[in-house]
Amino acid sequence: MLVFIKGFLYFIEQGRRMNKNQKWGVMIIGISGAVASTAVAGIELLRQKAIGTEGLPLAAMPENLTANLLPYENIVFGGWDMIDEDLAAAAVTHNVLTLQQFQAVSEQLEAVKPLPAVVNQAFCHNIEGKNVRVASNHFAAVEAVCNDIRQFKIERDCERVVMINLASTESFIDKDSQTFTTLADFEKALGENSPEISPAMIYAYAAISEGAAYGNFTPSVAADIPALVEYARQKGVPLAGKDGKTGQTMIKTVIAPGLKIRALKVAGWYSTNILGNRDGLALSHPDSLKSKVTTKGSVLDDILGYTVEDHLVDIRYYRPRGDNKEAWDNIDIVGFLGQPMQIKINFLCKDSILAAPLVIEIARLLEYAQRRGESGVQSQLSVFFKLPQVANEATEKPEHALHTQEAMLVEWLNKHGVQTSRSGRPKKAKAASD
Repeated sequence: MLVFIKGFLYFIEQGRRMNKNQKWGVMIIGISGAVASTAVAGIELLRQKAIGTEGLPLAAMPENLTANLLPYENIVFGGWDMIDEDLAAAAVTHNVLTLQQFQAVSEQLEAVKPLPAVVNQAFCHNIEGKNVRVASNHFAAVEAVCNDIRQFKIERDCERVVMINLASTESFIDKDSQTFTTLADFEKALGENSPEISPAMIYAYAAISEGAAYGNFTPSVAADIPALVEYARQKGVPLAGKDGKTGQTMIKTVIAPGLKIRALKVAGWYSTNILGNRDGLALSHPDSLKSKVTTKGSVLDDILGYTVEDHLVDIRYYRPRGDNKEAWDNIDIVGFLGQPMQIKINFLCKDSILAAPLVIEIARLLEYAQRRGESGVQSQLSVFFKLPQVANEATEKPEHALHTQEAMLVEWLNKHGVQTSRSGRPKKAKAASD
């Protein structure tokens, strides 16, 4: 009888925590971009059962690990962009979808129109648009974004909203500034309209204020400053970031651990890639490029445990390629008897096809973390990022090796997932202390 009561209470709790029919929102900064429009189109194609789940990492995991996540089809999208065009027009510009795919979802894409974006040209280079939010000061901009979130939840009947930053890379920012140290310092700077505060930070602050989980898929400094980590803990909001790990760096975090395991010394690693999409255009400015190279550059030394003096990272905007990115890697290694060897990698990939599914999975996991009442930095999502955010940068180092990052996520999902008894009936996962 006791077992029956426990089981009954468990299913009541599960029903409270997850309504499989409940819509939930993803609000994207940069929603007219190639990655965002591809994500929106992908979800609609899934609804139509026109595509499979290739490229969606969580869909390939055992069902008991992901059973508590809300379905892909329940996502509804909105967001901001300085480019004033609906997502159908954006998709034509980006040319990622096939003609057949575009025709199947064009009506749904036309219905998604970007809200005016918070823009500061001091931080965003080479990208221009007229769909700009006019605000008298930083706090007015924050309130405008907060109002957008509230209105979106009402109009789309969403219980929860996750904000994902897919905007073009902002200029490099020194995170050690006193402005970013504590929440009090940051809010004082907001009130004084400090030029140190970027649009990415304004969006992150607004998301936390509204209780919306926040994921940073860009290299821009945002919720990874101590002030906003503190704020997220206070407000009970989960955070994850930063800079989505999609192509070249993903390959690097697979190869480097293998070389370390085999004690093959890396004497040099030259990485270069070319791309011609809007992100590439933004990165053609040196201030934005510095932000990107910073997130890509620390990976190798942290994995190997020593400094690779000749580790070079180069990114070039090359317009003819559009969203079809190409990455080259030359790896010089030293083996037994001091003998030199080389590895060459040429990865011809589609930037948005790699990135869009990760954005979707990050949003699903952040929604689940919030539904569970978790707050602050969610380091178990490190597998999706080039420079994974940690709770305390002074005492913690991020994990970069892809296989270890995956193990962190699986451990978290297993801890909170649905386990199966011998009878095949679901039973609650054991707590960590059990």
